[in-house]
Amino acid sequence: MVVRLATGDSSTAINPQLIRDWANACADGLEAMRSEINDLNVFPIPDSDTGSNMAATMRSAADALRAVDDAESLPVVTRALADAAVAGARGNSGVILSQILVGIADAADLAVAENDPSFNRLCKNGLRLAALAAMRAVSEPREGTVLTLLRVAAETASAAVTGSPADLARAVADDCAEALERTPEQMPELASAGVVDAGARGFLVMADALVLVVTGVSNKRRAYRGILTAGPSGGGADDGECDGAGDTDFEVMYLLEGADGSQIGALRDRLGDLGDSIVIVGDSSAGSERFSVHVHTDEPGAAVEAGVALGTLSDIRISCFALDAIRAAPGATEPPPRFKRAIVALVTGDGAQELFGDAGATVVRADDGADPVALAEAIRATDSAHVIVMGNGMMSSQDLVQVGAQARSTRRSVVFLPTLSMVQCLSALAVHDPGEDPDVDAFAMAEAAAGTRWGSLVLSDNRMMTLAGTCEVGDTLGLIGSDVLVIGPEQTLAATALLDLMLATGGEMVTVLAGRDLDDEVRTAVSEHIRTRHQGIELAIYEAGQSSHLLQIGVE
Repeated sequence: MVVRLATGDSSTAINPQLIRDWANACADGLEAMRSEINDLNVFPIPDSDTGSNMAATMRSAADALRAVDDAESLPVVTRALADAAVAGARGNSGVILSQILVGIADAADLAVAENDPSFNRLCKNGLRLAALAAMRAVSEPREGTVLTLLRVAAETASAAVTGSPADLARAVADDCAEALERTPEQMPELASAGVVDAGARGFLVMADALVLVVTGVSNKRRAYRGILTAGPSGGGADDGECDGAGDTDFEVMYLLEGADGSQIGALRDRLGDLGDSIVIVGDSSAGSERFSVHVHTDEPGAAVEAGVALGTLSDIRISCFALDAIRAAPGATEPPPRFKRAIVALVTGDGAQELFGDAGATVVRADDGADPVALAEAIRATDSAHVIVMGNGMMSSQDLVQVGAQARSTRRSVVFLPTLSMVQCLSALAVHDPGEDPDVDAFAMAEAAAGTRWGSLVLSDNRMMTLAGTCEVGDTLGLIGSDVLVIGPEQTLAATALLDLMLATGGEMVTVLAGRDLDDEVRTAVSEHIRTRHQGIELAIYEAGQSSHLLQIGVE
């Protein structure tokens, strides 16, 4: 994408389509970052909805432009965007976002009045007016919030006004990114939680969206780490009481029409007596005076009555922070699970799929690599209250943590057993008792897996130094765990030598999972070797068909 130029005007004059594209890019970006921004939310109250509120507000504003004719002027487009944002604002973050768009609309009016509708002038004046409007709207402005980033953006745009549109847009976004990193230094609440400000992160998304529509190149930002908080305990009943995480229990929002602007100060004072986090903004449209009102309070009825005394109210929204948190918890809207317990295992090979399926596990194939999304979907698809998952060494710990975060809910517990091989998983499945208490069952399975020594045969694909010496390409390597302890010129000798090592410390049962590329004579050789050299040990050989190992050996 590039800056769209208006015909017959200066080289940086704005085509209104740029505003439309930017609005849609903001809405898409905020929706994509919604969860990340929600996780950062600790101020003014840790209700985890800043990302959702900003995304909903921006989408409402962007969608309103569909009803605006494509031929309309820049002031008409920007004003429609701003008015829709004020009317559709969600939460205090959405109200502040609306003021960014109001500032741009006011700047567009000024640009046309002064016959200078250039991109740089619109950005300079728009951000300056947005910063002022947002500051006036908030009852108790704080450093380290989106207000700080708005001021930084306005200052940067002013300093870069003589450069190209691309340079200005990049400078604003980069300076805002730096300012975002400093927000924990400016606000104790953020420093305590170890996060950046959620609203400021949302504004950076909007600044990056401007870079995208102007230059066609998107900025890549690091993932901003959110706080790790425990959700509501599973199975707990809602007692009907609202005991939010902040000092107040309710959020009240409404649109007020018919009030005189001189009365807003008194309304702000009255709401200040009832609560905090007060934000009141007007849509500044020429046809009427309309205000969006937001407050956190323990007296929602009185907050509404304060508005009724001044004019006509519409779009009244009252929410309880505690109930919202319960309803927003993962799985809160899911129906109760149909089954008590399930086992999910990652496997490779057609034979392994059948073997583990017959043993009672839900199988997820990982022949081409384990997919965290597919594993999370499989866990949810079991429709069970308790799910035990065995990755069998096919997925990293980091990915398993990600799967757990996606699959757990208030209705579903997920336990990961630290199995590193399919033979360990098979041992765990052998002691699985669906009738036992879930924790007791999981512990028994974990104990069985940990008590299974495991080894494997693989073919060497390069020359390297190992604990057993230097191997050549094509050698057969015998591993116990991840250590190479056997090097053989062919599979049979390597397999029997590995068995001897593994049984040197004893054992009662040997389980072998034969891979796809295992030579036929190895199976016979292994059986004969156990019968003649390790008498009294039980042997079970299964055709698993995995391609990752020639065979896996488990000793119990």
